[in-house]
Amino acid sequence: MHRVDDTAPARRTRLTAEQRRKSILDAATEVFAAAGYRAGKVSDVAARVGVTEPVIFQNFGSKAALYAAVLDRVAAEIRDELQAQAGQHGSAFSLLVHVLSSSRDGQQHGPGSRGVLFADAATLTVDPGLTEPARQTARTLADHLADLIRRGQADGDIRADTDPEAAAWLLLSILSTRPWRTAAMPGPDRLESDVAALALQALTPPARRPRAPDVRTTDSSQLARGSARAWSSASLSQPRPDGCC
Repeated sequence: MHRVDDTAPARRTRLTAEQRRKSILDAATEVFAAAGYRAGKVSDVAARVGVTEPVIFQNFGSKAALYAAVLDRVAAEIRDELQAQAGQHGSAFSLLVHVLSSSRDGQQHGPGSRGVLFADAATLTVDPGLTEPARQTARTLADHLADLIRRGQADGDIRADTDPEAAAWLLLSILSTRPWRTAAMPGPDRLESDVAALALQALTPPARRPRAPDVRTTDSSQLARGSARAWSSASLSQPRPDGCC
């Protein structure tokens, strides 16, 4: 009777070209989100996949091209997730509030997150090999936000005289610089929600804003902070289901 040798190495399944690219992109996303583009190494990506560096270059050509593919894929994922989340938040404005919520920073802007990945991309717009991919990624995300703002205007939740594109870039700037504020700003847990609240106040019709503090008994600095806190209590602090951004 023939006996099977249990010590023989298992035969590896050969991946298709599409599966190989996906496995490389998965690994590259983790590496670049954790270390950034400049510190992230192709050798680390190859080690995660279990291949040699030449295999990475055979599939993507260069480190810059690999990073650009990661940005493109993650931007598309965020677009799809925003569309999927739209029905769970009741309105486009509620989804914008969710996107800006600082309560999910650990998940969306902590080490290894997509927020860190895009914040890193924002610093690479002057890099010769990444200027166009980094710019295109930012424009794609801004387009998604502008679409949400237009829907909010149609619902009457966002001021009709707001330029959707300008507002989208304002919100994208707030999101992309959040890791920097978290590292540099005193009391980030307290102030970050105020930053988001002030941006939302600028978009909201006066009739829909939370009541501001009494200007007759409050100085200007307290008034500004109190208005933001009122908005935070009304919108940003409410529990929300887990989402994409």
